[in-house]
Amino acid sequence: MTRRGAQDESDFRSRPSKRGSRPRTKRRPSHEDAVTAMVTGVDRGRYTLLVPDSGTVTLAMKARELVRTRVVVGDRVDVVGDVTGEEGTLGRIVRIAERGSVLRRTADDDDPYERIVVANADRLVIVTALADPPPRTGMIDRCVVAAYDAGMDVLLCLTKADLASPDELRGLYEPLGVEVVVTRAARDGDVAPVRREGAGEDELVLDPASVEEVRGLLRGRASVLVGHSGVGKSTLINALVPTAGRATGGVNDVTGRGRHTSTSAVALALPTGPDDAAEDAGHDGWVIDTPGVRSFGLAHVKVAHLLQAFDDLDEAAAECPRGCTHQADAPDCALDEWVEASPDDETRAARALRLASFRRLLASRTGAAFREN
Repeated sequence: MTRRGAQDESDFRSRPSKRGSRPRTKRRPSHEDAVTAMVTGVDRGRYTLLVPDSGTVTLAMKARELVRTRVVVGDRVDVVGDVTGEEGTLGRIVRIAERGSVLRRTADDDDPYERIVVANADRLVIVTALADPPPRTGMIDRCVVAAYDAGMDVLLCLTKADLASPDELRGLYEPLGVEVVVTRAARDGDVAPVRREGAGEDELVLDPASVEEVRGLLRGRASVLVGHSGVGKSTLINALVPTAGRATGGVNDVTGRGRHTSTSAVALALPTGPDDAAEDAGHDGWVIDTPGVRSFGLAHVKVAHLLQAFDDLDEAAAECPRGCTHQADAPDCALDEWVEASPDDETRAARALRLASFRRLLASRTGAAFREN
């Protein structure tokens, strides 16, 4: 659902033609014969759709009346025309259903226009390598802020645990209510390591137990995966959906950055297990792969929206003076009083840690947009 005052690509208005821009008639067809579908892929003005009623995968384009409206992966749409999915057929998207959630980002913190990453996802999975490349907490913080602003749950997936310990990042994000899961490369003796069909001999093979732990946390959900290039996101996708065939790449030895492999967002049906066909497992959830990101602006996020994601802090902040920034240097901030009013030392320590973590997110929102240099 788009918030009042929010702007994105659909708000652009071009100069009217000299011939006039009024339609010949205000009457529009009702499209009562339209069928409902889910957008699973977008490629240069062509939209891959899944029609749930028939299980058909088909292609479509936008109707003229939607020319300025952004259609993204995860959207539920009404489509007319030929939706048989046969070669050479093309349907027409005529309506977009109201979105349950919208994950947004901006190019930087001064950009007034929002970029919609995905629609109707209920969980953001932030994929971060523990080493090679090293984790960047600024990027993680910004993704957490964007997810909470969108009303989504957050799962932090720490990869390459065979190279470094996850304990430090666990301590940073679990106080914020972020669930953490860890994956690692397969070791000698692991039973049936996860390898996608057609994988090369040098492609990383994941420990099957850690992959199944991730699968269990995504089951029954629509989850979007976000992360830097090179963190192992595509490798994880291929392990979860063995038929996905997402391209994988390593880290540049000179820059230490990952190489972009995913070039567009795509929704993939999550199988119940590695031996099941993805086409038969749409009921078990969706994983949405996105291109690697190097910047994540938060111009669209209001501080009040972020605070509302933390019920206990939001309740305590009601006693703050008008205009309180809730930062550590804010005078008479009720959040500090909330910590001091703790009934015992254990509660005080937990509250202090949670407040410090929240203020770190707040600083991420109000500071300069994170951009990988």
